[in-house]
Amino acid sequence: MPHDAEDLSTVELPAGQVDYFDSGGSGPVIVACHGVPMDHRQWRKVIPLLGDFRVVAPILPMGGHRRPMRHEADLSQRGMARILADLLDALDLRDVTLVLNDWGGGQFLVNEGRTERVGRLALVACEAFDNFPPGPGKALELVAKTPGGMWLLVAMMRLRPFRKMPGGYASMSLKGLPDDLLVDWFTPAWRSREIRRDFRKFAVGAPDKETLLAWSAELAGFERPVLVVWADRDPMMPSEHGPRLAELYPDARLEIVADSSTLVPEDQPEALAALLAEFASRG
Repeated sequence: MPHDAEDLSTVELPAGQVDYFDSGGSGPVIVACHGVPMDHRQWRKVIPLLGDFRVVAPILPMGGHRRPMRHEADLSQRGMARILADLLDALDLRDVTLVLNDWGGGQFLVNEGRTERVGRLALVACEAFDNFPPGPGKALELVAKTPGGMWLLVAMMRLRPFRKMPGGYASMSLKGLPDDLLVDWFTPAWRSREIRRDFRKFAVGAPDKETLLAWSAELAGFERPVLVVWADRDPMMPSEHGPRLAELYPDARLEIVADSSTLVPEDQPEALAALLAEFASRG
């Protein structure tokens, strides 16, 4: 699984340049999206288990990206969904199995009317309904609204005791995120004022709860297959949201993964890879 920039490709989108990893497999296409402020390495344990599938893992501009977006880029929740749709268009990816984990805003492709390239949707312990942002993300939103707050946050994340505080990123994986990886995810925002600007724009880009719930009601218009994978020990994504999502989408099924927190790719990569492989193989 790649760790270096030379393992990545870059695509030019209206919002700016976006890096992505492409496994190059000859099988069905899986597009795996990451959380905040993570990157493609969120999927480093799962991708090798997916055999000949072509796995594309974009690095969306949520703070862990290394190329600043254009100053005018819309990095709100709906704006990020449009960037994802633009990437599918630019790479001419078709009949995609779109996988969301942690970040759930990819669902808003439905609201944008841009699901023509999405054949199946896999929602893996992700934001849903009015849970944007969840848990620690609510504190991140408050910090982002404070002058100088983003700089202070990324500076504090360079301190190991702060990174390991209960209730923060440490709670997202039962196995524990590798500390060097967590540091690396915050490094771009530490080094670049423009990346911090992008990070802040996304962090404050969720609308109010009433708007989110109105958007959620529209998701029932997506009638293609949906796989909902929920973690049994997730403090960030409410346990009731898994069944609610499975009821919301017309063609959906629910799977509960045991012994996992939010980052199912980290805690249970084998179980998740098996579910995704079966799901993405559907005609």
